[in-house]
Amino acid sequence: MAHYAKPLARLVAALERLPGVGPKSAQRMAFHILRHPEEEARQLAEAILAVKQSIHFCRECSNFTDQELCDICADPGRDRTLLCVVAEPRDLIAMEKTNEYRGLYHVLQGLICPLEGIGPEMLRIRELFPRVANGVQEVILALNPTTEGQTTTMYLASRLKPLGVKVTQIAYGIPAGGDLDYADQATLISALQWRREIL
Repeated sequence: MAHYAKPLARLVAALERLPGVGPKSAQRMAFHILRHPEEEARQLAEAILAVKQSIHFCRECSNFTDQELCDICADPGRDRTLLCVVAEPRDLIAMEKTNEYRGLYHVLQGLICPLEGIGPEMLRIRELFPRVANGVQEVILALNPTTEGQTTTMYLASRLKPLGVKVTQIAYGIPAGGDLDYADQATLISALQWRREIL
């Protein structure tokens, strides 16, 4: 960064902190912003600030929304006896793109990861149980097939089974260690259709 002017170096460093953005991509984005009109840069900055100021957790499912309830929770046409648990909002979006699932969601906002010091109390798990007690007949655990995903799945299954609710786990057509948001729609549809009950 020694060759950049200080404001440009600061922008490149800020962009590099974004997930999936390496030094070259950050540099390309910074030069793109620099070459375009100031108004475009202002719109980008305002969009980022607006998202930080107006987006919060949905009161029901913990998805991101700018309303009290997200569009899915507010939709009276959703099947309220089905609840699909996902780790992140991007996983919810991946499931929605299948057009196969018509129930509600619960977003944990992460996974249990003892190595990183993330325990169940740091996730949106406590909020799940009152929802299950409110007429839910099946909880589908749609968590990534990683060590953290499986740890979280087993933890949730052990806490949900005593509540007398059916607990299922989606089948996986994606490799162990993969992410749901990278799976294609056909794979996710198949995973939903071939889900199995956790015993």
